[in-house]
Amino acid sequence: MIKTVLIDDEPLARELVKEFLQAHPQIEVVAECNDGFEGLKAIQQHQPDLIFLDIQMPKINGFEMLELVDKIPCVIFTTAFEEYAIRAFEVNAIDYLLKPFSKDRFDKALQKMLERKTEVTPALLESASQEVPMQHNRVVVKINGKIKIIPVQDIHYLEAADDYVKIVTTEGSFLKNKTMAFFEKMLDPQQFIRVHRSFILNVSQITRIDPYEKETYLAILRDGSKILVSKTGYPKLKEVLGL
Repeated sequence: MIKTVLIDDEPLARELVKEFLQAHPQIEVVAECNDGFEGLKAIQQHQPDLIFLDIQMPKINGFEMLELVDKIPCVIFTTAFEEYAIRAFEVNAIDYLLKPFSKDRFDKALQKMLERKTEVTPALLESASQEVPMQHNRVVVKINGKIKIIPVQDIHYLEAADDYVKIVTTEGSFLKNKTMAFFEKMLDPQQFIRVHRSFILNVSQITRIDPYEKETYLAILRDGSKILVSKTGYPKLKEVLGL
């Protein structure tokens, strides 16, 4: 049996998927979820082989939920918004079903999953870690099994920390298993500047910039933090600040 979880805030959409699945007895629906929080718990509990995932949902969206999943199953997106299709395939989704979709289109998506099932999960995990993001106004992290949503305006700076990025905020620091390049593309380049290979800085937190050594500088933040600004990072910072 192929264990499957349905994650969609529209009950009628879930009912349609279940109706179409009746023609596929090898697929077992083990959970139905109304939002990304419920979806994350269901994935952790059931370890499904496949999920049908909506994108625009309350609390956290489908992409944010996938960022928090340790072992990502095969994903078939079901959504009414066509503009997310490119991003869906960047995380190596099996298919992207645009609502309202027909049974024939649904069956084709399932056939793709059955043909690729043995090879998709490792590729999906790798692709998710290399995802090309769109700009966002929040960052979602998982702390001791709980989900925290951080508005980007609360971020002071980000620091590379081995395989993680440390996000320093008004409330403290948090780790996320992403790259600095991920955040450099995700955050507004007029607000967050890569001033050093190890630091991305929120320019609104700067109180002054002091010379340091060997053509480098120190950005002094409101909370007293001192962030190293490299020779190549300084011109980018000057441009944004209008210096």
